[in-house]
Amino acid sequence: MKLASLKGGRDGRLVVVSDDLAWCADAAHIAPTLQTALDEWHHISPLLESLATDLAHEAIPMRRFHEREAAAPLPRAFQWADGSAYVNHVALVRQARAAEMPDSFWHDPLVYQGGSDGFLGPRDAIPLADESWGCDMEAEVVVVTGDVIQGANRDQALAAIRLVGLTNDVSLRNLIPGELAKGFGFFQSKPASAFSPVFVTPDSLGESWRGGKMFGALSVDLNGQPFGRADAGVDMTFDFGTLIAHLAKTRALGAGTIVGSGTVSNRDGDGGPGKPISEGGVGYSCIAEVRTVETILQGKAKTPFLKAGDTVRIWMDDAKNHPVFGVIEQSVVAV
Repeated sequence: MKLASLKGGRDGRLVVVSDDLAWCADAAHIAPTLQTALDEWHHISPLLESLATDLAHEAIPMRRFHEREAAAPLPRAFQWADGSAYVNHVALVRQARAAEMPDSFWHDPLVYQGGSDGFLGPRDAIPLADESWGCDMEAEVVVVTGDVIQGANRDQALAAIRLVGLTNDVSLRNLIPGELAKGFGFFQSKPASAFSPVFVTPDSLGESWRGGKMFGALSVDLNGQPFGRADAGVDMTFDFGTLIAHLAKTRALGAGTIVGSGTVSNRDGDGGPGKPISEGGVGYSCIAEVRTVETILQGKAKTPFLKAGDTVRIWMDDAKNHPVFGVIEQSVVAV
């Protein structure tokens, strides 16, 4: 089942979307918003599944689904927690800074709590007030949970996953060092993130979803050119069950919690830093990583961060080369 929120009001209007993303059906008579559905998932999800079946059989009123009309599936959420499950990415960044990599990073997940009071839709512009801030995209996989009890183990955490999707977790890289130096985490360096047009139930993903990981190439294009094709299921040190259990160690999580994987990152086949697509590699999911590799190999970074007019495109295809979650496509706009 694929769910989306059409723009309208603070929390959008819930619709069920056809598997090919061509059509949608209004779900307001079942649940006006996705958050409402998540709050009463065990009661409401079977009704939404029936609506999805009726939509597939063209047995109900339906309309064309246009991704430009979609808000983020959860236009705002009670909680947005982003991990760094691809420790390869962290290791490369620290290597470029000549910083030691603590062994604990391979065993204890890194997570921060981001702003969730307003997310960008999949076609919304990335507003940028100052290009010197170092604007970057970060292509990630996300999951949305139901209620998670405090102390949940990995299996309980996996069972609480309701939906899977993608995000462009925008970062202002040049603001990050100053914030982290204060020892109190991100804020100004993490503006609003954007999410894929639809979120999908895990049972609809087939073998692509297994072991708490989403397998398949996470495609990133920058200004129309291939930038990243890393496999989201490869080199993921911490699966989503582990991330969620980590979050729930000291507190329960409410339904509608969004958990991010962190920037998807693959090492090269020889074990070294990833190579650009133009050199036969799978590329990168953010600009910071290619700049890191340039620093390691060439002594300095040369790839610029995003500027006004740049366009980012993020998606993941199924076996038939159709986008599973729709496409995030954003242009950077000066504000």
